[in-house]
Amino acid sequence: MSLELPLFIDYLKEQKNASDSTVDSYQRDLRKLESYLIDHGVDEIGNVTATNLNSYILYLEKQGLSTATVSRNVASMKAFFHYIYRKHEIADDPTEDIKAPHIEKKQPGILSVYETARLLEQPSGDTPKELRDRAMLELLYATGMRVSELISLPLDAVHLNLNYVYCTDGGRERVIPFGDTAKQALDHYLKDGRSALLKGNKCDCLFVNCSGRAMSRQGFWKLVKYYASKAGISSDITPQTLRHSFAAHLLWNGAPLESNF
Repeated sequence: MSLELPLFIDYLKEQKNASDSTVDSYQRDLRKLESYLIDHGVDEIGNVTATNLNSYILYLEKQGLSTATVSRNVASMKAFFHYIYRKHEIADDPTEDIKAPHIEKKQPGILSVYETARLLEQPSGDTPKELRDRAMLELLYATGMRVSELISLPLDAVHLNLNYVYCTDGGRERVIPFGDTAKQALDHYLKDGRSALLKGNKCDCLFVNCSGRAMSRQGFWKLVKYYASKAGISSDITPQTLRHSFAAHLLWNGAPLESNF
């Protein structure tokens, strides 16, 4: 896999326009799989069998990983081997009959990690609007703030050098940290997107619409539904859906939510 994995990562970046977080997730999952296979005497991609992969899935489950994490690893391996099979690097796809572990019925209105990743990677272009949309979605996902808070954020509330946003709502003040993926999206938007959208107008809000004015809640939800459709997400997304999904994922990743919610 050491030779094929970089090709797959390049494919994700250059052809699929996958987000940095999605690429990092795939790479992390597949590096762990590669290490497991080597430890068990399988060091050639063509020698990997369904039995090897099912054994790895059992190994992950015995490590006490959540069902969602194991399922994400299965999705990563299936995407990788399907790509390698299509490139004619292997004669058969060993993941063809691999099944992800059964996930208990999720709470109504909660997006899966995969659905969320697909949603986040949709605004992948470099137009001012797509830079804005990417920054809004990444910041919302990284912080779990309310949509009303997101669209009303003043420009000076974001501190990129310290990776945090200062948020006030109903007299409540919070300092919420965010990661490098959200930081990069915000930096790109501020450098190459916001001034183009302003069109010479003045606005104190961080996020502005295509007329250079503050984003509306309705405008934001139109773009979310548009990207959800592009991502192939059939379930209806509401403000509660997005917030609850992001909150759940923060919890799964071990984040303390007391300061955000």
